[in-house]
Amino acid sequence: MKESYLLAIDQGTTSSRAIIFNAQGGVCGIGQEEFSQHYPEDAWVEHDPEEIWQTTLNSCRKAIADAGLTAAEIAGIGITNQRETTVIWDRQTGRAIYPAIVWQDRRTAKHCAELKSQGVEELVARRSGLLLDPYFSGTKVAWILDNVDGARARADAGELAFGTIDSFLLWRLTDGAQHATDATNASRTLLFNIHNQSWDAELLSLFNIPSSLLPEVKDSCDNYGECSPDLFGAAIPICALIGDQQAATVGQACFTPGMVKSTYGTGCFVVLNTGSKALSSKHRLLTTVAYRINGEVTYALEGSIFVAGAAVQWLRDGLKLIGSAAETQPLAESVASSNGVYMVPAFTGLGAPYWDPDARGAIFGITRDTGIAHIARAALESVCYQTRDLLEAMRGDGADFATLRVDGGMVANNWVVQRLADMLDCRCERPQVSETTALGAAYLAGLQLGVYASLDEIAGLWQCEAGFDPAMNELDRARRYTGWKNAVARVRTS
Repeated sequence: MKESYLLAIDQGTTSSRAIIFNAQGGVCGIGQEEFSQHYPEDAWVEHDPEEIWQTTLNSCRKAIADAGLTAAEIAGIGITNQRETTVIWDRQTGRAIYPAIVWQDRRTAKHCAELKSQGVEELVARRSGLLLDPYFSGTKVAWILDNVDGARARADAGELAFGTIDSFLLWRLTDGAQHATDATNASRTLLFNIHNQSWDAELLSLFNIPSSLLPEVKDSCDNYGECSPDLFGAAIPICALIGDQQAATVGQACFTPGMVKSTYGTGCFVVLNTGSKALSSKHRLLTTVAYRINGEVTYALEGSIFVAGAAVQWLRDGLKLIGSAAETQPLAESVASSNGVYMVPAFTGLGAPYWDPDARGAIFGITRDTGIAHIARAALESVCYQTRDLLEAMRGDGADFATLRVDGGMVANNWVVQRLADMLDCRCERPQVSETTALGAAYLAGLQLGVYASLDEIAGLWQCEAGFDPAMNELDRARRYTGWKNAVARVRTS
């Protein structure tokens, strides 16, 4: 039946993916293509929007073919995306006027520092739920307007459009008929008031960004028009847009306040559902929109780590110590410990709870006895320690949880999940369906279409594939974490 199939576009930091699910959450077809990462200057990270668009199209076509379907058999599309990555394009041509500035990019650190010195961070945090950091879209938009010839004048004249990747893809899929985003992506821009759910005039003025650039903000599942029929062979309704970490929250069925999930991809992102309350963190976590459905907002506290799987990617591509990510598990298991080696993967600064954009990575504790296995183990352990940083902050803000739902590419590694449970001193559960980010987008599209009657029905589909309980004694846990904190202190600049 046509209603049984949902196409999720999962546009990530290093690849574009498309997955077709049936109504039970089963994977029916997959397409994926990697794309180029560009580092034009130290701490700058860019993507080519045209390459993102083409790899997205190719992935969708591959997924449809892999499922043995036609576009006419697909009920709807849900889009999830790397958040904060910023594109400004020409409304007439749809072409970007500058490469996409990626969420990892640090070029606006000085601008953020200048704004902090003006004493406006408290205002920004109160309205947007965010801190002043280059991670978010606002200063990226300002940078493009100020550094691309004629961009500011063209923006003022209404010739340009801004969007995060979801908006850019939506514009292209609908041939420019839709310039929209959802509340989760809007809540990551520094420009959106998360309390009254609208673009904030005072924040726009602070960052000197004209409102004419901005997309319409809709619910996470909503009517986003139809994709052009010439793209896949038939017009398909676009029924959901949601940022990737919020999509994983939906895919993990964390619908009850107090439930928490952690996703391990390029970075690591821990999201705690706080229900209808937008809690303000005392430990430098972010207040964000988890999802908005039928105009009702569910909020979350989020901790963001910039480098998780990217540390393993660096071992493979940068240092060439390993041939594939899968090699890290047997390497980690081959030694009894990291032998005092700690890796702090602050390649693009430190995220929560430190928010130090100028920190840089380091490996400490190397001796003549240090080998590749110790460094590989230290890279994996760094992800566990960073997660502990976030959960300590959440517990400091009053969160009380005994279970963490985990997902993302890294958690296919049993050693990593067990070490997470050990370091966090809580049970970690891995879901039956590992593609939680894409699944969340598909679920929301299905909710909009009536494939699912409610979030409760979606929650009933979640199944645990494996649970991991802590097995490390408290003394050992404390000793290892103290070593991590000491290593972090040595790379901090603020």
